[in-house]
Amino acid sequence: MMPALAPLPFATEACNDSGYHDEASGIGHDETARRALRAALGQFATGVTVVTATGADGEPVGVTINAFASVSLAPPLLLWCLARASGSLPALRAAPCHAINVLAGGQQALCARFAARGIDRFAGIDCRPGPCGTVLIAGALASFICRHRSVRAVGDHVVFVVEVVAYASSPGLPLVFHGGGFAGADQQ
Repeated sequence: MMPALAPLPFATEACNDSGYHDEASGIGHDETARRALRAALGQFATGVTVVTATGADGEPVGVTINAFASVSLAPPLLLWCLARASGSLPALRAAPCHAINVLAGGQQALCARFAARGIDRFAGIDCRPGPCGTVLIAGALASFICRHRSVRAVGDHVVFVVEVVAYASSPGLPLVFHGGGFAGADQQ
């Protein structure tokens, strides 16, 4: 039996406000409620991707993302989200193109590496330059070369709606994140 739903401490009508500085947002300020919401959201299994590009300084930039979805086939649009606090945000937002690399089941170490802070995420990684200044990760199940269509700050994240300009894929089992860990750990 599903427990009673908690009332939301803010209006839910559609609006153009990002809500990032909304003081009425009770969940955002209540750590217990945030952890409970995060645990509930974690019940939705997601694939894992690494978004890569080349920064203005010519150095590669990349970050692990699991907020990723297909939006449209005509035109081919994808959506991904990145925390406003991410150090990679300025470079990824400014890059003319980026690659979304869908990780395979055996690439859990890559997921962790591109989620880590304060390291050279590309050191020792098997990757190659892709079109338009992107970086393609070897062994990824799919790579999508994309350009920004819409970039919008929403809450504590930035939502990127991007257009696919090229892609490649190969068969295999995906890396799946569920319930705070990796599903099908025997794939790893």
